[in-house]
Amino acid sequence: MHKLTLTYFDFPGGRGETARLAMVLGGIEFEDYRFPFEQFGKVREQTPLKQVPTLNVDGRQVTQNNAINRFVGKMAGLYPEDDYQALLCDEIMDAIETVTHKIVDTFGLEGEKQKLAREALVKGPLTQYLEWTQARLEEQGGEYFVENRLTLADLKTFVWIRSLNSGHLDHVPSSLVEDIAPKLNAHMQRVAQTPAISEYYSR
Repeated sequence: MHKLTLTYFDFPGGRGETARLAMVLGGIEFEDYRFPFEQFGKVREQTPLKQVPTLNVDGRQVTQNNAINRFVGKMAGLYPEDDYQALLCDEIMDAIETVTHKIVDTFGLEGEKQKLAREALVKGPLTQYLEWTQARLEEQGGEYFVENRLTLADLKTFVWIRSLNSGHLDHVPSSLVEDIAPKLNAHMQRVAQTPAISEYYSR
């Protein structure tokens, strides 16, 4: 078994959370190294591309969160073995990564500039990606995105929807998901009821 250390911010969300959940679900032992935001400047200097999350695998530090997700997802049995089903799983994960980048691009803005940028996101990409993701879910029967079972695609979506619902993003209504793609909220609640995930968040 590999010796694993995941390095990411100390909060229950963001790009590192999918890998955390996958390892928890898979019963995979790992060190969950969390740090506060104010230490990011110091931590990033010790990472390959000055960003997190990273996964240290037997002493080698690996970057890029979807690559990390696939690695631990395979170990946890949460990534499809069939090539086409894996493609469908990757499609969801990469789409959410793309729209996440658009949100992160607004983090450095302040005041009216941030307000206008976030409002444009709500009217444009966020609505577009929510509608598309919900349509993909409906195509697969409405419960899970791939193989009619819980996979990385569900975990990645779960983390994204929780973030949008949190109210922590200024100028992004916490009702956005319910207004645009209510079936994604139902999906989020279904995933949250998975015993290992429920226990994880109760801690």
